[in-house]
Amino acid sequence: MAISAAQVKELRQRTGCGMMECKKALVDADGDMESAAKALRKSGLAKADKKAGRVAAEGAIVIEVAGDGKTAAMVEVNSETDFVAKKEDFQDFARAVAKRILTDAPSDLDALMAMPLQDGGETIEDARRGLIATIGENINVRRFVRREASTGNLSSYLHGDRIGVLVEVEGGDAGLARDVAMHIAASKPVCIDESEVPQEMLDKEKDIFSAQAEASGKPAEIIEKMVNGRIRKFLGEITLIGQPFVKDPDQTVGKLLKGTGASVKGFERLELGEGVEKKTENFAEEVMAQVQGS
Repeated sequence: MAISAAQVKELRQRTGCGMMECKKALVDADGDMESAAKALRKSGLAKADKKAGRVAAEGAIVIEVAGDGKTAAMVEVNSETDFVAKKEDFQDFARAVAKRILTDAPSDLDALMAMPLQDGGETIEDARRGLIATIGENINVRRFVRREASTGNLSSYLHGDRIGVLVEVEGGDAGLARDVAMHIAASKPVCIDESEVPQEMLDKEKDIFSAQAEASGKPAEIIEKMVNGRIRKFLGEITLIGQPFVKDPDQTVGKLLKGTGASVKGFERLELGEGVEKKTENFAEEVMAQVQGS
């Protein structure tokens, strides 16, 4: 049967699929719009499953803050390319996921993916797979954090869409809290102070410093002083209060906070693609392969 351009347009708007795919689906369904849409959805979800193993290290960090400023949610949603991450439907999906985290406080990623993206609608997992089918790239909701302020000011900071920070500062003002959030984004502290440094991390660094010091051939008491000095320097580099403040490197964050009678109660920092093994692209080889293939 003849398929009109209006029918193809309607199906494209409903499914987001290509024109030729929509026309073929309508022909196969004898013009039945519902059957054609269902067939395209099944086909799209199958394609989505095939893309599940592809590396997705681009995307966006998204932050949503409650109206009272006391609760905030931050999520990392990944795509394969930066181009897709800038698409409106990807951005809409990521923001909707962040809002769901903020309002419903899921216990973990599995619980989040089983929640509806919009009230009464499909689950986040189904929406994710549908987005993959429409966009043609692997899309992942990788991780999220949610923080509620107990006694302090909750501040957030986004560096573009690649680094996000939530920080709770007790004392001081909103300007100080934002300055601390910006510092955390730039300087990447592991924890607030020495008491929070994982013992495993400390032992590992101490072993390295000890081996380096012993190689110098100096007496044992000198070696001990060298190791202790390097440990102090290491702690200053990884703890928030020990780091030089980015806006004034002549003072540490600890001194900045002390001078205003403030303290940091906790923070969260997410960096896009952190820890994901990215594929190394060689575009010259890729073009050559395409030329040879044709």
